[in-house]
Parts: sequence; C-alpha cells; structure tokens
Amino acid sequence: MKWDVVDAKVIEPGCFRVRFADGLEGTVRFAASAYKGVFAKLRDPEEFKQLYVNDYFVTWPGELDLAPDAMHEHIKQSGEWLLT
Repeated sequence: MKWDVVDAKVIEPGCFRVRFADGLEGTVRFAASAYKGVFAKLRDPEEFKQLYVNDYFVTWPGELDLAPDAMHEHIKQSGEWLLT
C-alpha cells in the first residue's frame, strides 16, 4: 500500500525521518505531551533510538508502533506529523 513504511531514521531524540512505499518522505516529531502511557519510555533518548521498521510499521521494542496511514496523511498535508 502507498503508506507502507520502507525506511525510518532517527534524526534526534523525539524526531525521525520516514519514507513510504509511494516515495513520500517527511518528519515525525513527538511533542513533550506525547510521552504518556505506553509512549512514556520513549522520552529516554536511548529508548527512542531503538526505532526500526517492522513490516510496514515504525516500531520500538515492546510492540510500540505508529499507524502508518495516519502518519502518511499528516505528512502528505504538511510534510510533518507532530504527535501531541
């Protein structure tokens, strides 16, 4: 599908660059308010750096992932997805 993630690289803590199967690229940023619930551990830069692509998801250990379709839609509109 067009929103399948094919590559993702951490730029800095709380921010990564992503590329989709259709060639769309953009940035995903975590606002301070996004580090809650299951995502609280990603506040630690060492945890955040463990990002990888699993099938077509951006994932971290512990089965944390982001919805690729929502990520694609936000990036298509503005080039960035700010998670709040």
